[in-house]
Amino acid sequence: MPRKSRPSRALVATLAVLAVALVVVSVIAFSLGEGLSSLQGRVEELSGELVKLSGEVASLRNELASLKLSGPPSQPSSSVEEIYEMVKASVVMVKVERVQGFFVTRVQGSGFVYSASGYILTNNHVVEGARSIQVAFLDGTVAEAELVGADPYSDIGVIRVDASKLKLTPLSLGDSSRLRVGEQIVAVGNPFGLTGTLTTGVVSQVGRLLPTDTGFSIPGVIQIDAAINPGNSGGPLLNLRGEVVGITTAIQSSTGEFSGIGLAIPSNIVRRVAQGLIENKKYDHPWLGVQIVDVGLEVSMAMKLNGTTGVLITDVVKGGPAELAGLKGGDRYLNVGGQAIKIGGDVILKIDNNSVMGVEGMLWYLEENKSPGDVLNLEIFRAGNTFSVSLGLGARPPYSSNP
Repeated sequence: MPRKSRPSRALVATLAVLAVALVVVSVIAFSLGEGLSSLQGRVEELSGELVKLSGEVASLRNELASLKLSGPPSQPSSSVEEIYEMVKASVVMVKVERVQGFFVTRVQGSGFVYSASGYILTNNHVVEGARSIQVAFLDGTVAEAELVGADPYSDIGVIRVDASKLKLTPLSLGDSSRLRVGEQIVAVGNPFGLTGTLTTGVVSQVGRLLPTDTGFSIPGVIQIDAAINPGNSGGPLLNLRGEVVGITTAIQSSTGEFSGIGLAIPSNIVRRVAQGLIENKKYDHPWLGVQIVDVGLEVSMAMKLNGTTGVLITDVVKGGPAELAGLKGGDRYLNVGGQAIKIGGDVILKIDNNSVMGVEGMLWYLEENKSPGDVLNLEIFRAGNTFSVSLGLGARPPYSSNP
């Protein structure tokens, strides 16, 4: 009978190897499956963490954008009582002797300590023409002071006392551009010689123009309803963080006493002028060399303008920056509300790519942002055409009170 075939040893060995390999592959596949499952879970976990981090980054970006728009976080507000305790030792009465003809006159105003080295800020009209100056502190200390410099255009004066004999606590200047209408403010001064007097109120408006005897107006002036009377001039106007946001300088009144409207020079102008007076004994204001008025409805219609914004150049000063740049003043007159206005000149629409709404805004921009020698870029409307002009600003001519 035929013999049954038996598998060779080689075949058996091969099959055994294949079986082992299959087992190994199965184990590896199982392990990989477990690993892949674990890896997939880890990926999902990391994805969740990434989403969380993205949210945190977005939140940080929003906070950064907010900081860029609003500036650094404000200091916490203090009560009026706390503010007075903070500043009372730094507010002084300024006593001035003047010689006018054959007579000696005595006036008094207010001021505040600006630096520990003895500089005190006040109004120019308080110390103007002084033969001698004394400052009196609330604790009764009296010291002689010298005039460092004064600027009639901004009505700011700087005097100095010998700091080696006094303990001085300077007040810090705040950012007046951040003031808002309705914000509470505090004024400290010496009305009618009543030392250390505090009055409170709110910001009634900002950006006022204050005409002066110099022929130039002070822009950016703060209007307040806190009581301001003769003797307050030169004192600090403070926000509820105890920062000086202005120097009280004038009242608008038909009687010479407070009637609800007080005015203060903004701290952003004070800072620039005071530093110039301390360093150079004088301050040079940027000067364009033009006379300007707001573009009203009557002017707009008479000149066939597209709107009522911008400022109209009525005259240019001979040899001034505007004339040298080719700008033109008016050539005829228009009666507007009983006042003759020279029209036909150039209209300034933009300044450094910022739209010009009126005289107040333009002067305010120049005072807070520009200095003599800076380049000014203007967009001008003339005879139906719009074009750009760049010019170098000059320095305002020195003021003389003599006619």
